[in-house]
Amino acid sequence: MKRSYFLYTNGTLKRKDNTITFINEQDEKRDIPIEMIDGFYVMSEMSFNTKFINYISQFGIPIHFFNYYTFYTGSFYPREMNVSGQLLVKQVEHYTNPQKRIEIAREFIEGASFNIYRNLRYYNGRGKDLKFYMEQIEELRRQLNEVTNVEELMGYEGNIRKIYYEAWNIIVNQEIDFEKRVKNPPDNMINSLISFINTLFYTRVLGEIYKTQLNPTVSYLHQPSTRRFSLSLDISEVFKPLIVDRLIFSLLNKNQITEKSFVKDFNYLRLKEDASKLIVQEFEERLKQVITHKDLNRKISYQYLVRLECYKLIKHLLGEKKYQAFQMWW
Repeated sequence: MKRSYFLYTNGTLKRKDNTITFINEQDEKRDIPIEMIDGFYVMSEMSFNTKFINYISQFGIPIHFFNYYTFYTGSFYPREMNVSGQLLVKQVEHYTNPQKRIEIAREFIEGASFNIYRNLRYYNGRGKDLKFYMEQIEELRRQLNEVTNVEELMGYEGNIRKIYYEAWNIIVNQEIDFEKRVKNPPDNMINSLISFINTLFYTRVLGEIYKTQLNPTVSYLHQPSTRRFSLSLDISEVFKPLIVDRLIFSLLNKNQITEKSFVKDFNYLRLKEDASKLIVQEFEERLKQVITHKDLNRKISYQYLVRLECYKLIKHLLGEKKYQAFQMWW
């Protein structure tokens, strides 16, 4: 089974015959069969040459880079192998047509806000009094059908998130003071966690898009721009409540991550390496978690749910079946 490799040790990646070899600074070597690699996450200083790049490109393997502060810096994205001119035309057509674009963008927010509500309902049923926040979000959700443009829709999304984040002070058992999302740079423990795990998830969604014929630069909710795979941001919105937020709640409520997991750098917090490794391990386990799909009637992983979402969007773009964003049913 393929897996992602997170590299925290400085070294070199090389092609060796039909496999990949990692060599650390102590000249210790580890061979990784190419068939086992889903992607690389480089969290350290790494050297490689064009022979290595050309080889992993043949297998569609991306590399994602993070700096010393665990901030995402970019990705090497191999040349697309699953190319469809017809689908690309349809993708662009649905972006340039305001009515078609708002239909898809609204569905992303419908799915995301429903899953946010389900998170609140889950914790409300476990002794956290979240009814006030649930009612506010439910009221905003009722107004989504009246929205006529993407800018207004993003405003509703922002208001829903604001209410949701205020509820985190009740959901999380640790003493936190979190009401506002701050990104550049994240200014407290919660914002640092959100930024790091969001980025892990964005890159994983990008990998799932890459396995389909969708173009990751053409999006509907987030504005497409240069050097940004904005479709991965769109699809991520739907799944973040299930995969990112629930992971954060679990890490904090089990005291796996505390303020001791961070180092203060100027005006923001940086994850320590051991904390980062723990988060990565828990993140990978969450993506492997399986459920019985209500329509397919078989067990699939959380990660494969993302791929199914891509296929659902493709069917919508081709006029085969109207897109309905993923909503938690359990």
